[in-house]
Amino acid sequence: MKKLILILVAALGFVTAAQASENAMAWDKAPNRMNDLQSLQNGAKLFVNYCLNCHSATFMRYNRLRDLGLTEAQIKDNMLFTTDKVGDTMKATIDPKQAKEWFGGNPPDLTLIARSRAGSGGTGTDYLYTYMRTFYRDPSRPTGWNNLAFPNVGMPHVFWQLQGEREPVFETKDVHGHEAKVLTGWKQVTPGTMSQLQYDEAVGDLVNYLQWMAEPAQNSRVRVGVWVLLFLGLFTVVAWRLNAAFWKNI
Repeated sequence: MKKLILILVAALGFVTAAQASENAMAWDKAPNRMNDLQSLQNGAKLFVNYCLNCHSATFMRYNRLRDLGLTEAQIKDNMLFTTDKVGDTMKATIDPKQAKEWFGGNPPDLTLIARSRAGSGGTGTDYLYTYMRTFYRDPSRPTGWNNLAFPNVGMPHVFWQLQGEREPVFETKDVHGHEAKVLTGWKQVTPGTMSQLQYDEAVGDLVNYLQWMAEPAQNSRVRVGVWVLLFLGLFTVVAWRLNAAFWKNI
């Protein structure tokens, strides 16, 4: 009897997960600009100005931004707070107790967020790109904001002045035999300081930087990997011909 109950509970869990997957929002494809230093620099600026107030990146040091083409003087003048040093890690100054009171929990560290958020819907950058572009006003939420990619999120829309206020537009459609609300577009309520295209570009730069921050050596690793594969391919040909030469008279 116990085994039967466990089987039924597991089956119910699978059905619930499948329905959640069907109703989950599709992630938009994030632009890939890992070799664009200007994009990475703008993303770093956005991260420091908007994200670092609440979110830390405790595995990243400011001086690592020199890999993005920034000088130490530029980092000190544009990226550091008054009490920080160029060799310090990126730590938020928010009090965890106050953060829990305001948002319901301490904001997570973002050093590896672009890698940890990957899922069946796409890469971690795809999720972050979609998340930062799907905030909408919701008076029922403590912060006044909600998100389609992360329903009932505790984080407010920190880019709202750039994007403006929008409302999602839904249409009821038949999905796999049952009615469901499907997002068909957005209604701009109040304008932001950026156009929608400019905002999408800015978010693309931010998630591009978050992807770089999760693995700063990624570009170097890829370049070295290409040369290693070319070397192994060439060595395979040489070894094959040497083997044929050694054994041709036997």
